[in-house]
Amino acid sequence: MRCAAVVLAAGRSTRMGSANKLLEVLRGKPLVEHVVSAATKSAAKPVIVVGGHQAEAVRAAVGAYGPTVVFNPDFADGLSTSLRAGIAALPVDADAAVVLLGDMPDVSAALIDRLVAALDARPDALAAVPAFAGAWGNPVVLARAAFGDIETLSGDAGARKLLEGRADRVVVVPVDDAAVALDLDTPEALAAARARSPGASS
Repeated sequence: MRCAAVVLAAGRSTRMGSANKLLEVLRGKPLVEHVVSAATKSAAKPVIVVGGHQAEAVRAAVGAYGPTVVFNPDFADGLSTSLRAGIAALPVDADAAVVLLGDMPDVSAALIDRLVAALDARPDALAAVPAFAGAWGNPVVLARAAFGDIETLSGDAGARKLLEGRADRVVVVPVDDAAVALDLDTPEALAAARARSPGASS
C-alpha cells in the first residue's frame, strides 16, 4: 500500500489569540515543524503540507524537509477545505493518506507507521484511527475508498465526521500515548506543554 501524508497547516489559530499557533516554538522548533519532521521520518511519501493563513511563514518553517506545499485559498471556510485541498494534491497512485494536524507536535513517525500498517492489514477498511483511553484521536489514515466522501464535508468538519457512522469499517488502534489527543490550540495548552519540557520555549 502506498500511503502519502497530508499535514493540515492552513488555519487562522483563532483560539490562540493574535499568534499563529503553528509557528509557536516548542522544544526549539515551531509546532508545524515537529509534525512535518515526524511525517518525513515515516514511511508515508510524499508529504504534502496545506497552507493558508500566513502561508509563506509556514512554508519557511518546514521548507528544509522538502515537502510539497499547496495553498488553500478557501482556508477561512474551515478545516474541510484544507482536507479537500490536501487530498486533491495526492499522487494518482496513492492508496491512502495519513492526515496530520499541524498543532500536534508529539505525534511520532513510529505511530504514523503503525496506523498505516493497521490499515494495510484490513483491505476492506476505510480508515485507521488511534484510540487513547477509549477515545479516538489523530492522526487518521484514510483509504482511497474514503477520498470521494471528503467532497461532502463543509466548515470545520474533518475526517472523523465521515467515519462516525461507519465504525465497522474503521480499524481502531489502541495506544498508550496521549500525543494522539493533544493539540496545542490555546495559550494555556501551549504553556502547559512548555512546562512539561524544560527549555521548550526557546
